[in-house]
Amino acid sequence: MKLVTVGTVAIDDIETPRGRAANAIGGAATYISRSAANFVDSQGIVSVVGGDFPKSELAELEANGISIEGIEVREEEKSFFWAGRYHTNMNQRDTLITDLNVLADFNPILPESYRRAEYLMLGNLTPEIQLNVLNQMNQRPKMVALDTMNFWMDVALDSLLTVLRHIDILMINEEEARQLSREYSLSRAAELIHQMGPKYLIIKKGEHGAFLFHERELFSIPALPVADVIDPTGAGDTFAGGFMGYLSDSDDLSFDNFKRAMVYASVMGSFCVEDFSLGRLKTLTSAEIEERVQQFVQLTQFQI
Repeated sequence: MKLVTVGTVAIDDIETPRGRAANAIGGAATYISRSAANFVDSQGIVSVVGGDFPKSELAELEANGISIEGIEVREEEKSFFWAGRYHTNMNQRDTLITDLNVLADFNPILPESYRRAEYLMLGNLTPEIQLNVLNQMNQRPKMVALDTMNFWMDVALDSLLTVLRHIDILMINEEEARQLSREYSLSRAAELIHQMGPKYLIIKKGEHGAFLFHERELFSIPALPVADVIDPTGAGDTFAGGFMGYLSDSDDLSFDNFKRAMVYASVMGSFCVEDFSLGRLKTLTSAEIEERVQQFVQLTQFQI
């Protein structure tokens, strides 16, 4: 198996200035895997859901080449549920409800076929779960990426620092980078975070693009302007899925290929916000992806 993603598969209730989506399919692992499926044809999810999670959605994951052998289904319990309301500018949101449900005592067990994955994406979960998954691998993957958030920096910093020593790529936003490093300058923050373990650092800046840091190398990519933003939920995870999907499919770990992966990641994130939940990802075609990649090329290409 090329790529394994560990993270949440959830049910969301989302309200934005453009409307509301109740009982929407969400979760970090869902967005990551659906995004990666546009590039890699051998991947699996590790997660847990309750009996209320639509079986049709699980079947759709399989239909898109995503193994669900690693998704535990607890029929008598409820799935992880999140409800949020976005502000007018879409950059801020209020969490209204977080019901952990099946996630409260999630203890992932990797199927044997997953334990030899070449690429591993550790979605935003407790550092203890992320480390547990790493310890179950039969061999170290070629590339291990991790997403985390400021909450774990507040309540489980020591465990997070332990996990960081065992990964290759850390994906966080600029606020999280500053909190983790205690440094306002993102360049200086990257230097300090590299010392914690990650060889590569991706700092996501939302509508302002993203940075890729590696030793003394830096790559910056803008965000493609999207005319009609409907729902930003899952955009960061869709970005991560595009990045890891492209990287694992190309199997090229050069910095130049990392830059190409950043372009495809940004393209996928730009599609995600155009509809609620997985709506846009479900209708996306490879031709549309390549067309938007060319838009990025035109946006960033110039001569002096």
